[in-house]
Amino acid sequence: MISPVVLWSDILIFSLAVSVGLFIFQVRKKPQAKARWRSVFESKIGLTSFIIIVFYVLISLMDSVHFREQLSQFEADGPDQNLAYSSEVKSILDIALKNLNSTTETTYSSPFSLYSFSKENMTNDDGSVYRDFIRLKHGGAHIQGDEERFSDILIKSVQALLIGLLIAAIPVMLHVMMRKKSNHEEDYIPWNVAYGTIITLISLATWVIILSQYYHILGTDKVGQDVLYQSIKSIRTGVLIGTLATLVTLPFAIILGISAGYFKGWIDDTVQFIYTTLSSIPGILLIAASVLLIDVYIETNPEKFNLTILRSDFKFIALCAILGLTSWTTLCRMLRAETLKVSQLDYVQAAHAFGVSHRGVIGKHILPNVTHIILIAVVLDFSAFVLAEAVLSYIGVGVDPNMYSWGNMINAARSELSRDPTVWWSVTSAFILMFTLVLAANLFSDEVRNAFDPRTAKGNE
Repeated sequence: MISPVVLWSDILIFSLAVSVGLFIFQVRKKPQAKARWRSVFESKIGLTSFIIIVFYVLISLMDSVHFREQLSQFEADGPDQNLAYSSEVKSILDIALKNLNSTTETTYSSPFSLYSFSKENMTNDDGSVYRDFIRLKHGGAHIQGDEERFSDILIKSVQALLIGLLIAAIPVMLHVMMRKKSNHEEDYIPWNVAYGTIITLISLATWVIILSQYYHILGTDKVGQDVLYQSIKSIRTGVLIGTLATLVTLPFAIILGISAGYFKGWIDDTVQFIYTTLSSIPGILLIAASVLLIDVYIETNPEKFNLTILRSDFKFIALCAILGLTSWTTLCRMLRAETLKVSQLDYVQAAHAFGVSHRGVIGKHILPNVTHIILIAVVLDFSAFVLAEAVLSYIGVGVDPNMYSWGNMINAARSELSRDPTVWWSVTSAFILMFTLVLAANLFSDEVRNAFDPRTAKGNE
């Protein structure tokens, strides 16, 4: 039996997924918006980057269904007996990555290694002590030695890739059959690129799951935990902090920016004073002070956080809010400037002459003409917040140390870089996954800008 655990971040990420679904449903009803979004996906780069982002989001959703397992020594024989559950909170992703989480070694080991990274004291049968590399408990335990490792990895990789191709062929073939039945004569979306990206991602995921049963693909850290497991678990933190912090900035930036540019006068002066004052405060100091206040609140109210994950989740949500509240000024400036320009155009002046209300002018003329700025800022801010989390965790004011994140991985690995030889795989694995997500988001934002910016060729189609 299991006991469900619902975190605030879980509620938010699933609410966002539902909101995106509703947004897509609404876009399908509007021909002009549908045509512009379609131009985004007609681009090979835009379609590929979108699929990669969706892949990251799916992993985050799998890691957002939490539960606690029942302790076996307290299993009840009758319905009236009390049940006890483990204090460890797991997710569906933990079940899928069970082999990664359960194969803990003693200390460092390099990727695909059979032995520990450094020598340790060992004792012979006669009692003499010597130093040598210890054989790992789990990594490559099924083979005899290094001479078998290369061929074993090659064989298992081929098998894993073949299985991945078979699995990926199922959704691809189903979609191809659906396209044939729909008889779309004019379909400019590069589906071959989409199929190639999906097959690559599924094959890679299958390869990771199968090979991780036999080796530590990205090595282990100081306490022997699998680095690949930490990197994958950090995806949820990166996706959520980028999304939630961005959404916090939007209401302040949109309302204040458009109001300042449209109404001018004392409203414009007030908004400029607010964002100028906020921009004058060093952002790192403001975030650090806010995070310390959150830590004090958690320490003075321990009864509200009986589980470690509850404390980590509360601090995480607070950090998202803090990042959003301190980062809306740039978008607000851009919206104010664009609104000042649009509000002087002839058709806006004509709307005023015909007696259209302020709400009508803003909703029908101002907001549609600044939407491209908002969309571009959303994706770029997403990338910025993912990188900001890494920087903040590195200096000790980021997410809770007990929470998996790329920033915490980099922070923990900074002392490893000074070793000789260098322990490079923790930083490298965090960098690769973070770089892939940020690059996909930036490339997707470029395509969105090309589609929605009125000054570009696509925006004028």
